[in-house]
Amino acid sequence: MTDLTPITALGAATPADQRFGALRITENAGLALASLALRRGAAQPAPLGLALPGPGRWAEGQGIAAFWTGPGQWMVEAPGRAAEDFAAVLAAGMPGCSVTDQTDGWAAFEIVSDRGEAPIRALLERLANIDPDGFGPGSATRTLAHHMGVFLIRRAPDRLAVLGMRSMAGSLWHALAATLRRQGAAAAPDDGFPIV
Repeated sequence: MTDLTPITALGAATPADQRFGALRITENAGLALASLALRRGAAQPAPLGLALPGPGRWAEGQGIAAFWTGPGQWMVEAPGRAAEDFAAVLAAGMPGCSVTDQTDGWAAFEIVSDRGEAPIRALLERLANIDPDGFGPGSATRTLAHHMGVFLIRRAPDRLAVLGMRSMAGSLWHALAATLRRQGAAAAPDDGFPIV
């Protein structure tokens, strides 16, 4: 049998990690994702005890997190569980719901500021057509960033997650790195992602 080696969405053995001044961007290769949709007549569940958020919101607790994606629909996140069949675990406790594994369909990038909230607010102004005043911690939305469909999640005042289609992970990484550079952070010789 062929010896297979797992790789990240950016095609490397280890997740990409780059610093641009006050901001650090990291590929979150360990994030498991599963979509959760209510079937007709089903009551809204509380997966693993988590109260699911409403429109435009993100919530975390019980070792998982979730954000609203549409009426009766959510994306459920499980940090550090990408190698597991998280969707099966979630589905086992969700009668009346449709659960689909999404882990391999998305690339997740986490951006953290070591100088508080201001660099994240400035990044939001440059990255997408979003008002930072209305997109505080606990907010989530689907939008366009550099002509690519993404989910943006404000995990904390100093943290922003960007989820994009895995097939466009390289393009999204390059776009995020270019935006961080233009923000006036210290330039790096390259964006840390080799072109192959």
